[in-house]
Amino acid sequence: MRCGCGTPRAAYAAVSPLVQQAPGITAVAHAIQLAVAPVFLLSGIGAVLAVLTNRLSRIIDRGRTLEAQLAASPPDRAAHVHPELATLSRRAQLIGRAITLCTVTALLVCTVIATLFLGAFARFDASVPVALFFVAAMVAFFAGLLFFLREIFIATANLRIGPH
Repeated sequence: MRCGCGTPRAAYAAVSPLVQQAPGITAVAHAIQLAVAPVFLLSGIGAVLAVLTNRLSRIIDRGRTLEAQLAASPPDRAAHVHPELATLSRRAQLIGRAITLCTVTALLVCTVIATLFLGAFARFDASVPVALFFVAAMVAFFAGLLFFLREIFIATANLRIGPH
């Protein structure tokens, strides 16, 4: 029997076992497909972590500058520096917590990806642990962003532009 291309069907039967994929390869390919979204999420979390660490660096630099000024300042000027140092300390704490929570988020997303692959290799239903890890990651990310937002509010509340 011939198909429309002039080649006997028996030739296709000889090729088809080579074209068919093993179930393990199919499972891994499916795990890779499922892991693509969390990998993109990881890059977004990495970008947020870069912003947070940059802010922390600027807070530290400003604190060091103020501490140097404090050592060389008369007592009346020192009265103005101490509250600003306290604010910087509070901001650094908030950013530190945000960095910690966003790092925990990244670790949980990595755990989601690893669980997907373990489920594919060990052939077990990974849906419940993956869902739990993902929800935990989103809760940690949410909390980290709240700390970041709080730090932004404190930074802008003390913003002084122009002569003062």
